[in-house]
Amino acid sequence: MPQHTIPGAARKALAAAILLALGPSWALAQTTPFELGSVTVVGQRAAVGAVGEDQVASVVERADMRRFNRDNVGDALNLLSGVTLSTNSRNEKTIAVRGFDSRQVPLFIDGIPVYVPYDGYVDFNRFSTADLAAVQVAKGFSSVAYGPNTLGGAINLISRKPRAALEGDVSAGLASGQERQMSANVGTNQGLWYLQAGVSAIRGDGFPMSSDYRPTASEGGGMRDNAFRKDSKISLKVGLTPKGGDEYALSYYKQDGEKGQPPSTVPSAARYWKWPYWNKESLYWVSRTALGASERLKVRLYLDRYDNAVDSYKDGSYTTVKSSGPGSLSTGRSVYNDRSNGGSVELESFRFASHTLRLVGHYKADEHKELDGNGRNTTTFKDTLVSLAGEDTIELQPGLSLSLGLSRHQLRPDSVFSLGNAYTLPATATANDAQAGLFYDWSATARLYASVARKTRLPTLKDRYSQRLGTYIENPALRPEVSLNYELGYQGSPWRGAKAEAAVFYSDIDDKIQSVANVAGNRAQMQNAGQVRVAGVELSLRGTLAPWLELGGNYTLTDLKNVSAAAVKVTDIPRHKITAHALLRPAAGVEVIGFAEHNSGRWVGNTLELAGFTTLNLKAIYRVAQGVALEAGVANLTDKHYALADGFPSAGRTWLLNASYSF
Repeated sequence: MPQHTIPGAARKALAAAILLALGPSWALAQTTPFELGSVTVVGQRAAVGAVGEDQVASVVERADMRRFNRDNVGDALNLLSGVTLSTNSRNEKTIAVRGFDSRQVPLFIDGIPVYVPYDGYVDFNRFSTADLAAVQVAKGFSSVAYGPNTLGGAINLISRKPRAALEGDVSAGLASGQERQMSANVGTNQGLWYLQAGVSAIRGDGFPMSSDYRPTASEGGGMRDNAFRKDSKISLKVGLTPKGGDEYALSYYKQDGEKGQPPSTVPSAARYWKWPYWNKESLYWVSRTALGASERLKVRLYLDRYDNAVDSYKDGSYTTVKSSGPGSLSTGRSVYNDRSNGGSVELESFRFASHTLRLVGHYKADEHKELDGNGRNTTTFKDTLVSLAGEDTIELQPGLSLSLGLSRHQLRPDSVFSLGNAYTLPATATANDAQAGLFYDWSATARLYASVARKTRLPTLKDRYSQRLGTYIENPALRPEVSLNYELGYQGSPWRGAKAEAAVFYSDIDDKIQSVANVAGNRAQMQNAGQVRVAGVELSLRGTLAPWLELGGNYTLTDLKNVSAAAVKVTDIPRHKITAHALLRPAAGVEVIGFAEHNSGRWVGNTLELAGFTTLNLKAIYRVAQGVALEAGVANLTDKHYALADGFPSAGRTWLLNASYSF
């Protein structure tokens, strides 16, 4: 398996930028710690390590990730209202937020974009939650600090940061399908500096299918075919906090993965693929520097490397390779190397009374390269994305704030090469965003808000250039998608120990990029042909009713309408999603947790609707001593047979055993 590392020249360039960003303040003393990774529109964060919420974001805390065994980001996101899970044709875990997919609601780590440059997607199953403090989701209305392509919002993974001189945790677990996993995190905060390190790994041979599954020619049932996985992750963060309000953090991430791709249970659609590696290596810099009493500067810099390969086989024996595209006719292997380098500079000013001003500049250079199994370059695409934005949060009166934002984005195609295709370099594309949000603190524990946001998504490299093995015609002239997002909402605590959220939302999406069939013979093309309307309601409530009882749940109604083609279904989104949980403490040190989820039916094609389903999970926790816990649980207790995508059934009944120690 080839190993890819960040080249020396790139390291030197990043080091020079870091030294420039540090300026003269690194040697000064006295600190006031704060959370660098959060992205807010208005409001301040609490002390180091604490994660609050801005006025239009929902948050999954680390405690809930562990309580409900959400070991990957996709499953963690599914705890929230407005979020639904699905599976794509590569059997990758995908999400939708109010009907927007992950190209339209991109993924960030501490405010840094981490979506794959080629197609804008990520496999949420590959991102572990072991080293996260929280997951923050902005829906519809999001800060200009996120940059371009936040058509339907943004998902931000907030990394952990130590509070104490020494802290950490260790966990290990077993589960169905010969699954083994472990994680360890350790951190120290010495006032002037801090260090956070983490490692996690998971190995599994597959998962058991429901006993109600009916075998087909491509999947016989029992243990899911070719569903093995191996994932590991290392994270390291070093930070300096030299004086009040200043902070400088350098983070390194390395993810290595290998996975099988279970074939579709529909024989005619079955692919027999294996991914010998799915790797990501990243170097991130985030800093915040006070520039006098009224301004502060925030800098984010990043180098990201995405490397993966796929082997294509003729049948389920996985012994004979077949062609997987141009340049791969004799090898059966396709190799993909993506690079994303860039950064952002944010200047925040409190100089004018009742105003918090932000000016933000973004720069992102993306490269996608495809190689055949012999190492020959068959495709190279390069883009540069530049964005300028301004945001002003105005305190109209105590408890009442107005946030206004404007952004302009520019996509510059730099290079287009595809073996055997005479591509012409397209013109520069531009997009403009504007938004306004009104936030009213009705009381100390209740906030009302209203927002409207015009958001865009510029087309990806795949949208513009991919011919999909000769079945599509490229369209380099694609325009950006545009959405008008409206929302009315409430966030607060209706009684002590309770937390509630409610929102009504509506989105009007125009120029949606979608496939149009039979443009030239039997070949399709990606075009700005779609008009979609999304309306819905989100409700969530949780609270402690007694020292021994906590209840909670949420409900999402998502109503989607394809205005441009009423006969064409909007796929993969259930109309109704409901979750509910109960936590009981029947004895000292003992917790019993029940979690139920219901999804109504979802369309996966114009003529096929998958049935709705309800699943039930049950887990018991025994806290043996201070910081020591043992867990046992069952997921999909009733062994329900269900699928999130046609041909890709989910796991049947599975069990887990975990042990953890925190200090």
